[in-house]
Amino acid sequence: MNLLFANDKRGAYPPSWYAATATSLAPFEPLKGAHKADICVIGAGYTGLTAALHLAQAGRDVVLLDAQRVGFGASGRNGGQLGSGQRMEQDALEALMGDPEAAKLWDLAEDAKALVKSLIAEHGIDCHLKPGVAWTSSTAGDVRHLHDYADHLARKYSYDQIETLDNTALQSVCPSPDYRGGILDMGAAHLHPLNYVLGLARAAAAAGVRIHERSAVHHIDEGTPATVRTDGGHVVADHVILACNGYLGGLNRRVAARVMPINNFIVATEPLGARVKDILPRDVAVADSRFVVNYFRLSHDGRLLFGGGESYGYRFPTDIAAKVRKPMSVVFPSLSDVKIDYAWGGTLGITMKRLPYLVRLGANMLSASGYSGHGVGTATHAGQLMARAIEGDGDGFDTLAALPSMPFPGGPAMRSPLLVLAMSWYALRDKLGV
Repeated sequence: MNLLFANDKRGAYPPSWYAATATSLAPFEPLKGAHKADICVIGAGYTGLTAALHLAQAGRDVVLLDAQRVGFGASGRNGGQLGSGQRMEQDALEALMGDPEAAKLWDLAEDAKALVKSLIAEHGIDCHLKPGVAWTSSTAGDVRHLHDYADHLARKYSYDQIETLDNTALQSVCPSPDYRGGILDMGAAHLHPLNYVLGLARAAAAAGVRIHERSAVHHIDEGTPATVRTDGGHVVADHVILACNGYLGGLNRRVAARVMPINNFIVATEPLGARVKDILPRDVAVADSRFVVNYFRLSHDGRLLFGGGESYGYRFPTDIAAKVRKPMSVVFPSLSDVKIDYAWGGTLGITMKRLPYLVRLGANMLSASGYSGHGVGTATHAGQLMARAIEGDGDGFDTLAALPSMPFPGGPAMRSPLLVLAMSWYALRDKLGV
């Protein structure tokens, strides 16, 4: 079964609150016939669009293909949080890579945040960008860890954008009875992810990128040049960029072995009105320290957008709202009966170490994916780094490509069942508070 078509109508965005409130973009025509280009980019999410935009601005002729619509995948469905650092915390990266490499990775992550903000400003993208992401915890031990981590970032990286929150201070940010403290990062931000990706598409098209939607790639004839084939036509290109993340399918076995698709789910409540003050008195995004993270923020029309729960097969659950209501009611018992107006799922790509997987697949083929829930900044930045690598500046790309990567155990047949066992164990730890 192909994840591109397993849960959604062909050529249509899922019925999310994002799709209902997005600034619409007219469809791009499917690829038909034979084409030539300097670069063919596969996947029109944050990574593919940013790569295509920067290459077009450098004077390259770029064709961008997507099997569905621009931003159809995780780029248009996610929690909209632009976080600091890499998905793995800096002290863990120091232990894994050593201090000098960890410092490079911190700087790249800061570049990623700055890039998102600059693209929004440069291209006038109306995506409700707002500062502030809080990390919260339900256990005293995890609160201490978060506070220690904020001190570590301030001491070692001179990062002074984080406020530590004890239980009392947290009440002015997120008065959930489930949380005991946390940190608030005002250097991080949150946004409307679909409007952001549609803005990138407008910018790329204006720069001359030839975008084709509803053009699923079924085969790549590798070589110099390479030929990228769809049912409607093909593109002969000097370079190919894979920017497919959780929707790669069978296009490349090396990437597929290391980047596993999983599903995550979000609901949008009815507008909360005066109840907002009891949920999020400050308009910041929140993510907690559970292994299967709960994440949430307010929409610009006063709804709670709450993400929680995962699944590891192809199909989404039949009742997404019920699946997400369960963790939402733990975090906010007062909302156990709130009306849910929208519920949707999406597929992202994770790696074994939750670090992005950037790789040179050949002399003229690059791939970036596996953002593991940290993709708003990292995926955008990966696109820019691939564009720079093609233009001859591979430093940033090669730093991320040097991160350790390993295939998921069990191969295609067993990796999902093994992941279910692992996730179930960590979910039990969350419930037990250990």
